Amino acid sequence: MANTSGDLTIGGLARQGGVGVETIRYYQRRGLLPTPRQGGGARRYDEGALKRLNFIRSAQAAGFTLEQVGELLALDATHDRARARSLAKARIAALDEKIAELETARNALKKLAQDCGASSKGPCPIIAAFEHHRGTATCKDKAV
Repeated sequence: MANTSGDLTIGGLARQGGVGVETIRYYQRRGLLPTPRQGGGARRYDEGALKRLNFIRSAQAAGFTLEQVGELLALDATHDRARARSLAKARIAALDEKIAELETARNALKKLAQDCGASSKGPCPIIAAFEHHRGTATCKDKAV
């Protein structure tokens, strides 16, 4: 249930933002959320705090670190679109690298699963691959 007055307690802000109260406090300590105003004996957050919290959560979901989120928030005030674009391009490159790693791992595991189903004799190729690489590598290191 949304608060239409724009006057939220820390619990209300946390609930509406889908985080815990300690997360709100942590973001405040990191300078990502402003310290709220006092009102009626409790700290009160306005609609801007909820928007900012939603921005933080969205940026994190896109893979930005909290340090990068802080920089994006600061860039919003300066309208430095070139730097924001640079951060986004760097994040895209990191995501592309991670996607390539995941695709390699997926292909290796898919091959192992096919090999496992091809014969019921001898050791299971999946288990053998993981035992062979235990502590030194991952499934993606197995040649396919």
